[in-house]
Amino acid sequence: MESELKDLNSKPAKPVAEDGSGEPAHDDASGKDDRPLLKPDPAPQVSSEELQELEKKCAAYVRRDAYGTMGRGELTVKEKVLLGLALVTLVPIRVVLAMTILVIYYLICRICTLFSVPNRDEEQEDYAHMGGWRRAVIVQCGRSLSRLMLFILGFYWINETYRIPSDAQPKPTTDCKDESEEEGTERPGAIISNHVSYLDILYHMSSSFPSFVAKRSVAKLPLVGLISKCLGCVYVQRESKSSDFKGVSGVVTERVKEAHQSNSAPPMMLFPEGTTTNGDFLLPFKTGAFLAKAPVLPVILRYPYQRFSPAWDSISGVRHVIFLFCQFVNHIEVTRLPVYYPSQQEKDDPKLYATNVRRLMASEGKMTQSDIGLAEKRVYHAALNGLFSQC
Repeated sequence: MESELKDLNSKPAKPVAEDGSGEPAHDDASGKDDRPLLKPDPAPQVSSEELQELEKKCAAYVRRDAYGTMGRGELTVKEKVLLGLALVTLVPIRVVLAMTILVIYYLICRICTLFSVPNRDEEQEDYAHMGGWRRAVIVQCGRSLSRLMLFILGFYWINETYRIPSDAQPKPTTDCKDESEEEGTERPGAIISNHVSYLDILYHMSSSFPSFVAKRSVAKLPLVGLISKCLGCVYVQRESKSSDFKGVSGVVTERVKEAHQSNSAPPMMLFPEGTTTNGDFLLPFKTGAFLAKAPVLPVILRYPYQRFSPAWDSISGVRHVIFLFCQFVNHIEVTRLPVYYPSQQEKDDPKLYATNVRRLMASEGKMTQSDIGLAEKRVYHAALNGLFSQC
């Protein structure tokens, strides 16, 4: 497996989106392999010793909860009984309530967008810039129903911490005399968050209702498609050519600038790691969120657990949803850092800007900085499949 990692890392890098989005419904626009994670073909055969060595290198994706690797660990009798009871009682209730909320919000979005023409620009389509009472209803209902959805899933309390700005943090300087212009300068252009789970999206929707980056296929999904357009998602195509990638990167940059300059524009929500981790590590940041040279708002998410970890790292989507629905109480902790204003040097060097924001988030969130990425995640998942296919 070590040689496989070296071979993979030695290959020329394919165009990777600089949008900072995660997976699966908010993935990046890259030309890289579009194979689903955890389903490699064929799965390599590995020994337990090789897997242990790989887990040291891919520690950011290793699950350490009571359900074990890939959620397939040996459970105690007590855990099996609790799962059985939850499957026949709690899970059906949560599924019905969650689907009801989804349908209700879809109907709200459908009514509010009746007779409205969406914004269309180079295969992008959204209702995010719709004004008046329609937009107010979409945003307020979206935030409230997203919080209600989290409550149904067991996130009864959300522990939020707001860090006080440090004197060492550079403040924006402006000679503008107009108060409205000064307020626009203070507004961050993007929200930057570490990426742990698809649940991150629900939290950010309930908190600030921002626009995300999503795969183009999401726009065509029943119910979710219209909701994503009301969020103002920027759609990307994984197997797109580099010319299309540059166009998407430009759209994201323009949206970040617009959110920074206008209070009426929806903020952009970007996951610069590009994929999910177990929450204890912070992967290298892509620079897409920092190309606009606008201030950003760093937000750190953690999911404390005792039995099942809500992190979506190395477990299949179906298995993760089932275990999540079976857990009566789930926890989320949010740390909101002060708005980060880039220095002139950081504005001139987006990579330096991204590195400094990442370093700050890792320090404040007590996370370990890791230098691996999605390529290593695929190798690790392939190894897991190879191990379990021998069982």
